[in-house]
Amino acid sequence: MSKKIGSTKNPASGATAARWRAEVESACERKGLALTPLRQQVLTILAESSAPLGAYAIIDQLSRKEGKPVAPPTVYRTLDFFLENGFLYKIESRNAYAPCEHLGHAHHGALLLCEKCGRSDEIEDVKLDRLLQEAAARAGFAPHRQMVELVGLCRDCAG
Repeated sequence: MSKKIGSTKNPASGATAARWRAEVESACERKGLALTPLRQQVLTILAESSAPLGAYAIIDQLSRKEGKPVAPPTVYRTLDFFLENGFLYKIESRNAYAPCEHLGHAHHGALLLCEKCGRSDEIEDVKLDRLLQEAAARAGFAPHRQMVELVGLCRDCAG
């Protein structure tokens, strides 16, 4: 199948949150990656969130849990760890992070972002990826990252 859609309104609602977290933990174990206590806390916060979160929203939640301020650089390093390993994607226009439903590979495709409820759906489409790569090559451009963001209303908000 060339197109997959994963919802991040909450890939993490109930059993889905537990499944996503378990998949990340399993992938870390297979790759020999350490899930430090901070990484586990950030993983839980993202898994339980009803919408993508910015770094400072994560920092605020961690600081409340810890009862003391959490240094932003440590959280950014943790988010970078999850991004580099394909567990999250960053919504550039919102400076927010969301769990990736398609773990373990480069994130190519598009995000559908609802401007009303904050939902984000991830589309993985081989044809779209190929079209964008070919257009970039024709322009003599060598992309390092790719994520197209489409902003509008999700199915629930449009109805």
